[in-house]
Amino acid sequence: MPDRNNGLEKNQDLKFPGEQGFFDKSDTIRYLIIFAFAAGLFLFLHFREIRVDVLELNTIAPNYIVSQVEFDFPDDEATVILKQESVRDVGKIYKLTDKDIRHKRIEFENFLLYNQGWRGQAESGTFDQLYHGAELIERGLLVLRLTDPRTLHKMQDLGVSTVHYLAYTPNTLLEQITLPSFIWDYLKATYLPSSEYNSLSSALIIEFFKNSYWHIEEDIPAQRSLRKLVQSQVPEKMTHVPAGSRIIDQGERVTGRHIAMLHSMKESLGWQRNLLSPLTLLGSLIMTLILVTICMAYFRANQPRLLVSNRRLFLLVTILVLTMGIAKLTEFFLLSSKNNLIEIVRYPLFVPLAAILLCSLMNSGIATFASGFLSIVLSMTLVFDREGFQIINLVAALVAIFSTSSLRRRKDIFIVCLNAWLFCVAAIIALHLYSNTLWSISTLTDIIVSAFFMLTTAVLVVGVLPLLESGFKIMTDVSLMEYINPNNDLLRRLTIEAPGTYQHSVVVGNLAEAGALAIGANGLFCRVATLYHDIGKIGTSQYFTENQMEEMNIHQLLTPQESAQVIMSHVPEGVTLAREAGLPEPIIDIIKEHHGTTLVYYFYRKQIEKMGGDKSKVDEREFRYAGPKPRSKEAGIIMIADSFEAASRSLDKVNEETLTELIDRLTRDKIEDGQFNQCLLTIEDLCLVKKALVKTLLAAGHTRIKYPNQEKKTISIHQLEASA
Repeated sequence: MPDRNNGLEKNQDLKFPGEQGFFDKSDTIRYLIIFAFAAGLFLFLHFREIRVDVLELNTIAPNYIVSQVEFDFPDDEATVILKQESVRDVGKIYKLTDKDIRHKRIEFENFLLYNQGWRGQAESGTFDQLYHGAELIERGLLVLRLTDPRTLHKMQDLGVSTVHYLAYTPNTLLEQITLPSFIWDYLKATYLPSSEYNSLSSALIIEFFKNSYWHIEEDIPAQRSLRKLVQSQVPEKMTHVPAGSRIIDQGERVTGRHIAMLHSMKESLGWQRNLLSPLTLLGSLIMTLILVTICMAYFRANQPRLLVSNRRLFLLVTILVLTMGIAKLTEFFLLSSKNNLIEIVRYPLFVPLAAILLCSLMNSGIATFASGFLSIVLSMTLVFDREGFQIINLVAALVAIFSTSSLRRRKDIFIVCLNAWLFCVAAIIALHLYSNTLWSISTLTDIIVSAFFMLTTAVLVVGVLPLLESGFKIMTDVSLMEYINPNNDLLRRLTIEAPGTYQHSVVVGNLAEAGALAIGANGLFCRVATLYHDIGKIGTSQYFTENQMEEMNIHQLLTPQESAQVIMSHVPEGVTLAREAGLPEPIIDIIKEHHGTTLVYYFYRKQIEKMGGDKSKVDEREFRYAGPKPRSKEAGIIMIADSFEAASRSLDKVNEETLTELIDRLTRDKIEDGQFNQCLLTIEDLCLVKKALVKTLLAAGHTRIKYPNQEKKTISIHQLEASA
């Protein structure tokens, strides 16, 4: 005998296909899904943000802030002071003016051209040699830099090249001066080496320039570059702040120093947690194992089919991870905002999103447990106020679950979110009453924020729900309402090509819905599924009596076996049409199961009569539907309603007594044939279903009073003339 708990759960959950493929049944995939969820949960629990008040530069601090831990922060003000101190040893850098240097060079060239006396002073020197030597001296003077010995020593310490630098400080910059001899000795040795110039030639060149007067000016770009280099070598000053120190006072203007202190305190708090410490990792791992174990134990005890269907398990994990991801991204955005949004958005709503999706796609039991699970996990890890965040999210989620149970149209999602928001408003008012802050601006802010999040939730659900329905091949009440539309292509074909079958399906749908509601089964599913249960008759509608408008019965031309095969073929043909049209698998299951493995008794008896009454000559299997037998309460109810409606049309007299007798006989025959062995319809269920079916069919076949013919009033020609 099948396990009752598993059977009940299976009967109540028609949203997923009854048949499982490789993905659904693979143990390896199941373990991978559980491991992926555990890994994601571990990361979510382990890497938590640290909440530190965010202040905006040049604003007024709304309250004072005290250091939670001791820390060191980069003190820019102190660093600036140190950099200013470091350049005090850097003196001025001087150079000769370019104008003077070029002027002296031109004078020397004119001297060579117009004063031939130089030939006596430098007998072995040539014009080209002296001209080239003057050019080298010009270059040397252009790159020559003069500074004090202390600056020169500083440059050497910093590793700055001092090739063209000499230690000399002029007395004045206002008048022309002559340069000391050691400068000319340096220029002579550097640019007029004895190996290339004889002593007389080099002496002639140096003496000409040496006896000149020069303007000296500061080399501002060189000074600036050197000062920047010196300041860049100054290390950043780290100032120590003890725990408990006041960082900023209430009403104080926020400076860059305050912001740097807050950022450093946040980093210090993060390092204090030491996320890479073995003990911290172990703590997060243990908490993850506890939560995963609780989930597994709950589902094993209350939702066992979830753990044997990878499709359901993966859907649950997808929604949980999606919700946690949205929560983490929202937290990151609020913490990174420079507008201090974290102080405004105190109670963001994330759990209702998962609650509505899970209640629509799975069931309210899973949605309720997941709501509690997420409320605990999110309040543990996010930086929001734990008490208020947990209460408001849980209230909104539970109200959403209660409201989603009656969800039939996608636009009703906004009504569900509106109901949840109204209860959120009540919860927010209660929290502010507790803290005696009801008339503060934060009350209005919290209400507006909750409205924004519930509206966002509604939009997300409307967008995500169809994707999940399609991706996981799930049938929800919302999608069922779309399939009940008479403009559906299959229903339109059924109406035109098999009108009798369509009318039969409509009546059976009403009967099955009433029977399902009588025992708490899914009435909407029964009504929708029965509209499609006989679509296989579209191609062979003339073989079924409800579509035979003439007295001619086509089965008179066929053998009993052929007639039975034609009748039974509407099941596989219906499955083919349903798959081509993309109908949900649960509806296709009804097409397969609504006849179970019953016997086409009429043609079976015809064949026995044809064989002279010898049953041994007739193979009963040729006259039985392929099945399977009904595997859900809804399929069992539809089987009874289908047979009951068809058989009732053969009654000579239709009243409660004849209908009750008929349905009792039909039900008894199917019980004896074992058709209800897998659908767990109890005797009590069958009694309630039968009563509901009889009552509904009687109401559908009610009689009306016979109205007398209206007497026609005759008017004579004389009356017409008189009236005229």
